[in-house]
Amino acid sequence: MDPLMVSAASGMRSRMESLDMLANNLANAATTGYKTDRESYSTYMASEAVDAAQAGDSPRPSALPVVEKNWTDFFPGTLTATGNPLDVALGSQGFFVVTVRAVLCIRATAASTSLRRTLTTQDGYAVQDSSGTAIQATGVGPLEIAGDGTVSQDGAALGQLAVVNLPAGAADKAGANYYRQSSTQTAPSPATDVQVYQGKLEASNVATPETAVRPGESLRQFEMLQKAANLGAEMDQRAIQDVAKVNP
Repeated sequence: MDPLMVSAASGMRSRMESLDMLANNLANAATTGYKTDRESYSTYMASEAVDAAQAGDSPRPSALPVVEKNWTDFFPGTLTATGNPLDVALGSQGFFVVTVRAVLCIRATAASTSLRRTLTTQDGYAVQDSSGTAIQATGVGPLEIAGDGTVSQDGAALGQLAVVNLPAGAADKAGANYYRQSSTQTAPSPATDVQVYQGKLEASNVATPETAVRPGESLRQFEMLQKAANLGAEMDQRAIQDVAKVNP
């Protein structure tokens, strides 16, 4: 295939992947604790094509533009007061820990107490304390949550909210604003200098104006690449027609 068309097609694909990512960011601009995704670009060269070029069987292949990977920007969002004492957010690095079928982490959570008086997220997942067990309410008074995550009721400490750090690059989104550790080689480490805020939630860190503008730029780049692909197809067609002509 013509190198121009291959490069243009690769560029269009990377633009489409970028548009999907930007659309997801915009859709979650109002999601509590959501962290924006960003893309990293690179170039790709097939190993088979490189081997053939080194063997002299073909010219040097073109390096194609691709989205190498998406990465999550964990820059903190703005903390917003809600007036609900069971809303908690982190003003520091780290994640709260909840138990589903596996351990998941979350940046901010609107908690509640279940029928069994266990502190849970609104999804019904038990919130862990620093020892890895669920926090159980024992009294009748409101829950008080200190800045270090200690949960108290009627003057008695019930436990301390577990706050952990995930290894760099190992926090994968697990849906519904939860995260799981992608690597099992190292365990999450307890966070230090924890700042827990009661009655607040962390807003999304999506920069809405920037994210709203970028799809237009990606679309313009896609259209330019599409024109380049069409030009390459037209040039190939003309070349075939010219070769097919028979001079009188």
